[in-house]
Amino acid sequence: MSQIDIRTTIREKYGEMARAGAPGKAGRTSCCGPSTNGCCAPAADPAALASAIGYDAGELARILPDGANLGLSCGNPGAIAALKPGETVLDLGSGAGFDCFLCGPKVGAAGRVIGVDMTPDMLAKARANIAGYSARTGLANVEFRMGEIEHLPVADASVDVVISNCVINLSPDKPQVWREIARVLKPGGRVAVSDMVLLQPLPEAVRGMVEAYVGCIAGASLLEDLRTMLREAGLVQASLTPKPEYVSTLSAGDDPLYQRIRAGLPAGTAPGDYITSMDIAARKPGACCAPGCC
Repeated sequence: MSQIDIRTTIREKYGEMARAGAPGKAGRTSCCGPSTNGCCAPAADPAALASAIGYDAGELARILPDGANLGLSCGNPGAIAALKPGETVLDLGSGAGFDCFLCGPKVGAAGRVIGVDMTPDMLAKARANIAGYSARTGLANVEFRMGEIEHLPVADASVDVVISNCVINLSPDKPQVWREIARVLKPGGRVAVSDMVLLQPLPEAVRGMVEAYVGCIAGASLLEDLRTMLREAGLVQASLTPKPEYVSTLSAGDDPLYQRIRAGLPAGTAPGDYITSMDIAARKPGACCAPGCC
């Protein structure tokens, strides 16, 4: 598929997810039911998946408005971001606002959280969720902007922390995404991303599945390619930590996408041999070269 085809497909599929809502809500019985046109990206039980990948159930219940968790996470970027009051956070591919709303109380009233998404239905859902977030927290520090993560609607050197949760793998131009991250970060700014990463190349039968691309698998970067992209974008102190429990959780269940992937793999292998969720931390060099500054 061309870059335009990939973006169009992703926008359409994630628009369907936004309109359908979380599994178990009215109008949606499962992630692969008729209402989602065969899309297999979200988890059937968003709350269980969030717990499996490190989110605190009490925090989710206390902060999140209804409908913000669509089961699209593959990690917990906020947990590795070490957010501080007053910081500005940018979430790439913010969806219905899940991670943005969780970051809001961490940066407080003096901080700001900006979510960017290219899907109009997701953007509308996130903006509608702001009222519920403010009612729960008393904060008005989250906003959502329309845009592509390859061309961020954010000023140069204006962000303290960039986060993203299972989205960069969807981009047809990942080196450009990492260059944009470096552009918008302040000197010394931090990256805290959870994403899908390939440990070895996928078989052609799996790479050709549209569902595998939308499900954050076929479009994932090889680990060594990811290291190169970070370095060439000018980001330093890269730390890449595999989180295999995400793939293990979905592979052990009856998720239709992972059933299809298993069928396309060589005998004796499993999805976890090829792909993992990964915590990706890095930093933009600072203005000085003292320890911890550059």
